[in-house]
Amino acid sequence: MNIEDYRNYCMNKKAVTEHFPFDEDTLVFKVLGKMFALASLKKWENGEGFINLKCDPEYAQELRADYDSIKPGYHMHKQQWNSVYIHTGELQPRLICELIDHSYDMVVKGMTKKMRASLSEL
Repeated sequence: MNIEDYRNYCMNKKAVTEHFPFDEDTLVFKVLGKMFALASLKKWENGEGFINLKCDPEYAQELRADYDSIKPGYHMHKQQWNSVYIHTGELQPRLICELIDHSYDMVVKGMTKKMRASLSEL
């Protein structure tokens, strides 16, 4: 998966916007203002790309045990976020997409009933 594939996949999800809230390097994807994915563009360009994705804590532990390319979230809450290293070649694009989907779904699940209703109306 390259950076364009990653961006396009995230942007094709319902009510997603992209931002640079921290600096000019960290690309953040949000659904209704809630962050679900972020990545450093510089690291990606240097061949060290990873995506921080929200994850169910138990599932996060399973993934970390099964894949060397999935680690506790860099600069994030370690129980609820994973850093998914793209350039190692270990992870198939399909799995990366599933993890992005899971992150998006986790964020939507944590929204208020009113926010979820507005999302389904879009």
